[in-house]
Amino acid sequence: MKLATYRDGSRDGQLVVVSRDLALAHYASGIATRLQQVLDDWNFLSPQLEDLAATLHGGKARHAFAFDPARCMAPLPRAYQWALGPGAAAGTPCGTGSHLPWPTQRASDDFLGPQDDVLLPGATTPPVLQAGFAVVTGDLPLGATPAQALERVRLVLLAHVWSLPGGVQPAGAFAPLAVTPDELGEAWREGRVLLDVRTRREAGATGPAGDVSPAHFGQPSPDFAALLATLSRVRSVRAGSIIGPCAEPTGPHPTTAPAIDPASGPGARAWHDGDIAHSEATGPDGLSVFGALAQRVALAGEPATRA
Repeated sequence: MKLATYRDGSRDGQLVVVSRDLALAHYASGIATRLQQVLDDWNFLSPQLEDLAATLHGGKARHAFAFDPARCMAPLPRAYQWALGPGAAAGTPCGTGSHLPWPTQRASDDFLGPQDDVLLPGATTPPVLQAGFAVVTGDLPLGATPAQALERVRLVLLAHVWSLPGGVQPAGAFAPLAVTPDELGEAWREGRVLLDVRTRREAGATGPAGDVSPAHFGQPSPDFAALLATLSRVRSVRAGSIIGPCAEPTGPHPTTAPAIDPASGPGARAWHDGDIAHSEATGPDGLSVFGALAQRVALAGEPATRA
């Protein structure tokens, strides 16, 4: 199933179920109002949401409405924790190996939605963008094995991770849809997401005239089973924790375009005030899996889409 969170004026928004083709949605308020509620009581509530999703897919949901990504917050607008996988060499999935570095913790109290600006007032250095996959966990016990960890992966996300030199960390952003691993089919295998993430820059007013740069800034999927097992080595992990994507890699990104110098980050030189960073992952059927991330880069001034 595919889940999203609509803005309703609250911090945690309103949970909705979305059809596979992203055409229709249905409020889940008869089952749960917030995604964290579902994560806290997964075994009881998720089957009810799956039934609603099946009804929606079958065209029999009486109160379905057109899905609007512009109304979406991040699927989980705030989380108990967000940890990035350790950086990996180019072409190597992070999380590979038996003795992994500790994941990097990032702020998780206020995530951005898929069309919210990344706001950097007065920034003089272009931001670095990383686009990749993350997972949302259920409760994970202390000392969980990779196999046990994999059983506790509840949802998969598509994320934008922004950063500036000096450790400045803007809020992370997520595509509108959180999807269950079974929704990915063969693209979910042994704890990895076997999909490409493609990011392009849509030039703003201060960028080169008419410049639209397709590129592949997506990273290889982390080995989420290994990363979660590492995270649970010395503490339990609570439902609603997010892990991934990888931290900045230690070598050039594998791309369909020429390799990009990681010292300045994927596309760091390309981002200008007003540019739109557009990221998406499509399945074998050509349909968008998570919906699109389309963020305006606001290096100065006020956000256009976020209060």
